[in-house]
Amino acid sequence: MRIIFTGSGEFGIPTLAALLDARHQVVAVFTQPDRPAGRGRKLTPTPIAEFAQSHSLPVIRTADLNSEKLPDADLMIIIAFGQKITPSAVNHPRLGSVNLHASLLPKYRGAAPINWAILSGEHETGNSIIRLAQKMDAGAILSQSRTSIGEIETAGELHDRLAIDGAALTLRTLADLEAGKITEHPQIESHATLAPKLSRDSAKIDWTNPAEQIAGKIRGLYPWPGCRVALKDAAGKELGRLTLVRAKAVLDEGPRWRPGEIALDCAIATAGGAVEIIEVQPDGKRPMPLSDYRRGNPWSPGCRLESI
Repeated sequence: MRIIFTGSGEFGIPTLAALLDARHQVVAVFTQPDRPAGRGRKLTPTPIAEFAQSHSLPVIRTADLNSEKLPDADLMIIIAFGQKITPSAVNHPRLGSVNLHASLLPKYRGAAPINWAILSGEHETGNSIIRLAQKMDAGAILSQSRTSIGEIETAGELHDRLAIDGAALTLRTLADLEAGKITEHPQIESHATLAPKLSRDSAKIDWTNPAEQIAGKIRGLYPWPGCRVALKDAAGKELGRLTLVRAKAVLDEGPRWRPGEIALDCAIATAGGAVEIIEVQPDGKRPMPLSDYRRGNPWSPGCRLESI
């Protein structure tokens, strides 16, 4: 098939690679313009632009896909693109356009479905391939896949698993579309939930919340925006700064510890239960097990963690 691929983020790379491996003809890759990134604010191409260029694909950077002249194609595939596309562009290819979305729609429509699945305590998620609609992520469902969420899995790990799963789902769906075997199912609007864009403020931890909720926040917001904390001693002196990577809820030791304090078993007390920190990332360093961090850093009962 002749494919127009439209995307920007890393999530779409396995699908674009799978299209090439399956000998589909990618006639154009549309992506967002280069943007400043890093400390030097150097203009940086999107991950999709970098991949496409390295595979000698025609790349068009655009701030408005609807103003571009689209080549003839059988299908347009949109993955994590970030622009609203008009019906004329959606319907330009022979078989129209489809979107790969990382949730079991109609749940978690929006910019951050992977994060919100973990934040909401889901045990299962998946991918959906849908038709594009003028309402966000509301198009008819062509196909879905399902996967369980690991007990201590982070959003970054789930992102990578779903990206690979999405590539396989896309190839199966393309084959069924070409063969005329697809049945489209409208979404049930009353079941829809939202997964809005996250910010750094989203990562502030309130230790008076239940332990299960806090542990889900730590995992669901890693690697970005990341729950950054300052480790302080009982007198309030700062001992270090780090990002909490992986955690799970455990039983607490009773009312002797205040929310946010490190208890005798090294877990963090909350208003209901405690949070066992499994993995951390000190500022400027790689992630490491808490047991490794404790060998060279204080993590003692009575110390506390405060969001920064």
